[in-house]
Amino acid sequence: MTATTRRTHTFRKTSVAGIAGAGATAIALTLVPHSAHAAEPAPTAVSAAAVTTTQVAKQAAHAEKAAHAAKAAQHTAAKKTPKGKHDDAVTAIVKSSKYSNNLDGWIRESLAIMKAKHIPGSYEGLHRNIMRESSGNPHAQNNWDINAQNGIPSKGLLQVIQPTFDTYHVKGTKNSLTDPVANIVAAANYAADRYGSMDNVNSAY
Repeated sequence: MTATTRRTHTFRKTSVAGIAGAGATAIALTLVPHSAHAAEPAPTAVSAAAVTTTQVAKQAAHAEKAAHAAKAAQHTAAKKTPKGKHDDAVTAIVKSSKYSNNLDGWIRESLAIMKAKHIPGSYEGLHRNIMRESSGNPHAQNNWDINAQNGIPSKGLLQVIQPTFDTYHVKGTKNSLTDPVANIVAAANYAADRYGSMDNVNSAY
């Protein structure tokens, strides 16, 4: 080929980019343009690591959402006392005459009902909170706190307000806020829902 017939050629060079994030291989193509043409921009390499990070973030968000949903479901279930054959067991306990009509008897009867209904709590936990809240007086009533000011005073052995009693009342016990056993069991049911057990309560609740 002579000098007069020699033609100018465009040469392309290929360079290999190193591993881009998390072991993903990205190849960048670089063009060396003919002087008569404008330079072409090199395509942007997509990082597989970025894709992986996004997927992990999405999975974490789904897991957190599922955890919140499970927790909410547990709280909702805790507010509802078991039904069916357990109601008959509660009725039998309430009708039993083996419990004395005093603080010790009320606590023991309440514990039997709580066991039938799978409500956690111990004699010590109930007794300790009763003595702090009412000194063992089933007719004790708080007439000065915010609940009293709102027209729903705390009453009974464990100082329960009417809305709380209505929500956590255990079927089979008397539907009376100041009934010693009904008051204890409803309060224990509420404490189980909010604190895990009445045993975990050591102050106003």
